[in-house]
Amino acid sequence: MNELKFTEGHAWIRSEPDGAITVGITQYAQDQLGDVVYVELPEPGRLLKQGETAAVIESVKTADEIAAPVNGSVVAVNPLLVESPETVNRDPLGDGWFFRMRPEGLDFIAGLMDQETYESYIAGL
Repeated sequence: MNELKFTEGHAWIRSEPDGAITVGITQYAQDQLGDVVYVELPEPGRLLKQGETAAVIESVKTADEIAAPVNGSVVAVNPLLVESPETVNRDPLGDGWFFRMRPEGLDFIAGLMDQETYESYIAGL
């Protein structure tokens, strides 16, 4: 698995060999949400702007959004989450991924945190 990068919004990003990025939520985020009961995913082909709401997550406690980490287009969504949203709780860093995007550029990577920086960030929350 490629090294994950993280946002302050508790999303993780993994660069794929084909140039796409995969986006999901962190273990910390799913712990805060509790049992996930519904996920709304973006339509493949949708153009997203960095910071725009890309997906919605509903849990027994609350609802939250995943913001697009970069400008780009959605190339795939995780169909498993539609039928089994609880997959996010079981495997947030693996099978619980939300969507894949083709980024317009790679400049966004500089603004992301590595694992160690993210762990320090959540320790301070």
